[in-house]
Amino acid sequence: MTDGLPTQGLALSAGEKLAWLRLIRSERVGPITFFRLLERFGDAKAALDFVPELARRGGGAAPAICSRAEAEAEMEALAKVGAALVAYGEPAYPPLLARIEDPPPLLAVLGHANLLGKKAVAVVGARNATLGGRRFARTLAADLGRAGYMVVSGMARGIDAAAHDGALDSGTVAVLAGGVDVPYPPENAALYEKIRETGAVVSEIRCGTQPQARHFPRRNRIISGIARGVLVVEASPKSGSLITARFALEQNRDVFAVPGAPGDARAQGTNGLIRQGAVLTESADDIVRHLAQFGRARLAEPPTFFHGAKQANDMVNDGNEGERLEDARKIIVENLGLTPLAVDEIIRCCQFSPAVVLTVLLELELAGQLERHPGNRVSLLRGG
Repeated sequence: MTDGLPTQGLALSAGEKLAWLRLIRSERVGPITFFRLLERFGDAKAALDFVPELARRGGGAAPAICSRAEAEAEMEALAKVGAALVAYGEPAYPPLLARIEDPPPLLAVLGHANLLGKKAVAVVGARNATLGGRRFARTLAADLGRAGYMVVSGMARGIDAAAHDGALDSGTVAVLAGGVDVPYPPENAALYEKIRETGAVVSEIRCGTQPQARHFPRRNRIISGIARGVLVVEASPKSGSLITARFALEQNRDVFAVPGAPGDARAQGTNGLIRQGAVLTESADDIVRHLAQFGRARLAEPPTFFHGAKQANDMVNDGNEGERLEDARKIIVENLGLTPLAVDEIIRCCQFSPAVVLTVLLELELAGQLERHPGNRVSLLRGG
């Protein structure tokens, strides 16, 4: 173990995985906060003990900590449906997903976990897709499978469902916005069962949870994070598929889009992506050739959220820690507002070490005073 993570390629023990589950299921602990806590305290069990104190220092009440009994009940529920938890750093964890800014510490996997290691392309699009759009997505997914790519999508009606259907023979991964045991939408229950048999269903959400609106962006970042590139087949200007495309760009993935007729609202999103530089796509060959020559995901840097771990751990044992943090806390809070600000900018402007700034931000978040945003940015919560 290094900084609370399993050595690359090795599995967590049952006790460690239970502690990870308790930590990520605790109130106010998201993926970035989870890894900051691991870097600060070395392992999940120690972090759980210190969360209330950190929240107190941040000026708020202690968040609700997931109990051992709650975590054990979730593990039992997963086992009952035949699912398993895969932890960041373990062999079955999707390799490119591990490189995003906020990778899920744990993924529930139902089906064939070995598929998560295959090179993948995400295929997403409109729920109210045209017949032609669904046919194209199905054909293209089948062709990608024959070319050696796994197709990943969100199992929504329309383009997502068609893409999964086309890739059933080669293996496909569905990322859910609810528990891994909750087929959604209900009309795709038969497709869900087929994917369980020949592919894999994954989710970071608690087992048994019904999908909620706030879960879908979280799901979308996983879809793009698993893949080397994201293809959008049809999308209106407000489509959630464009959120997936935005995540893909932030994660240094390639974006592909199918052009459409100017008069169709479902083509406005894809045509807009092409104007912004997405690869115009008319067949699976366009994707395969581009990724073979220019695929950026292979060039992505390793994750960097553990930079400063040594400084943070050293500071724990520094007798001047309390005084330095008190000074830093006042200045950092004065500089924060409701507009998201890059953490690197806070470090530059406030002239404290990264370790001090990261600790203060961690305290504020656990106290319910701080919100994290994409691009390593933070802001104060309204009313916080």
